[in-house]
Amino acid sequence: MKNLSILENKLQYKFRNKKLLIEALTHRSFNKPYNNERFEFVGDSILSYTMATYLFHKFPNLNEGSLSKLRSSLVSQSGLYKIAEYFELGEYLLISEAEEKNLGRKKRSLLSNCVESIIASIYFDSNQDIKMPRKFIIQTYETVFPHISLETLFRDYKTILQEMTQSIFGVVPEYKVLETSGPDHEKLFTIGLYINERLYVTSSGRSKKSAEQNSAELAIRILEDTETE
Repeated sequence: MKNLSILENKLQYKFRNKKLLIEALTHRSFNKPYNNERFEFVGDSILSYTMATYLFHKFPNLNEGSLSKLRSSLVSQSGLYKIAEYFELGEYLLISEAEEKNLGRKKRSLLSNCVESIIASIYFDSNQDIKMPRKFIIQTYETVFPHISLETLFRDYKTILQEMTQSIFGVVPEYKVLETSGPDHEKLFTIGLYINERLYVTSSGRSKKSAEQNSAELAIRILEDTETE
């Protein structure tokens, strides 16, 4: 394992109990009597609560639906994966040899779970002072996502999906208009998203762009669920 002091500097948090950080970095495949799954459970709850209150105050004019979309995007596996990449967590993961050969250090599921585990480890290291993980979460998100908005986050779905399909399948997705309906002033576009020339998902929107984004978001969720299995 690399020097944990380097990771602590990146996290901008100095652990009093290094064992908590080590546990947060330990995957269940590693031969230890502990792993980070319980930390992940706690970290997920802290993250969800923190982002809900953060977005509530940051965007006073957004309704519940828009706030929910923002939070879902930010705390999704893809959002957490970006944070894991920023901290280079793959270099610090404790995984088995088998998981190593299976490219575990690059798996989105392992890395995103690790982010949640680190949030919990900070919480427990600070004697369960919620202010410490909250501070970590907000400063991290404001660094990794400097321009948080519905437009910037959702515009990125196609980019995220392209990165995923190139990594998993070695190809980029294709978008084709399958159907156009409705009057000119209120058209509805149905887009087919193809991977390896196979129809993967379909989705609709009031513009080709929004329909493509909807398709990309749906495909991302399917791929994330598949990887987690």
